[in-house]
Amino acid sequence: MFINPQDASARGIRNGDVVRVFNARGQVLAGAVVSDRYAPGVARIHEGAWYDPDKGGEPGALCKYGNPNVLTIDIGTSQLAQATSAHTTLVEIEKYNGTVEQVTAFNGPVEMVAQCEYVPASQVKS
Repeated sequence: MFINPQDASARGIRNGDVVRVFNARGQVLAGAVVSDRYAPGVARIHEGAWYDPDKGGEPGALCKYGNPNVLTIDIGTSQLAQATSAHTTLVEIEKYNGTVEQVTAFNGPVEMVAQCEYVPASQVKS
């Protein structure tokens, strides 16, 4: 995510630091890129990422891979487009001091196989 040098300095953030970007809707981890190409008070996460929550999708879970959609309001931009309304998202940014967990978004779905045992009907207790 891009952050202005003044904003980064005020938060103790340096280029390459992992930051937590958050608001009342959600929170994500992202790598900081300090750049004067953005005005003070403006932050940018320009690309989406696969949703990768640290707590199995519980409300408020930390997205380890930086999906900005968890920060936006869940109302489509129009009845036609239904895109996220990403241009009005207010967030806070802080340097992340926790342990960065491994990204698991690309591991694919978990396959669960049930093991069944045949029990003759005559042996089933009611």
